[in-house]
Amino acid sequence: MDDLNALADEHLAAARANAHGRSAHLLLRQEPLRQTVIALTGGSALDEHNAPPAASLQVLRGSVRLTAGSGDVDLTAGGLHPIPQERHGVLALEDAVVLLTAVND
Repeated sequence: MDDLNALADEHLAAARANAHGRSAHLLLRQEPLRQTVIALTGGSALDEHNAPPAASLQVLRGSVRLTAGSGDVDLTAGGLHPIPQERHGVLALEDAVVLLTAVND
């Protein structure tokens, strides 16, 4: 079993040490399901990219903005939101750690 709090601490520290302000760890891969812990320092972003067939974003620490053409959504720790079926990005409003759950083709 993985400890999400320990992974959040570890990857937030790694993101703070990274020039791009991010760190990620593939936590679970049971095709078609994937779960990834992603840490971002405040102001860092995941640039716009295509959405998988189904996905959600859960904020473990801090706050982020999920950006998409259909509208932006701000999420704080404990928040869970589906990822829209369109190009989207993620901006860390402060140091943050999220759990991305995705179903791939």
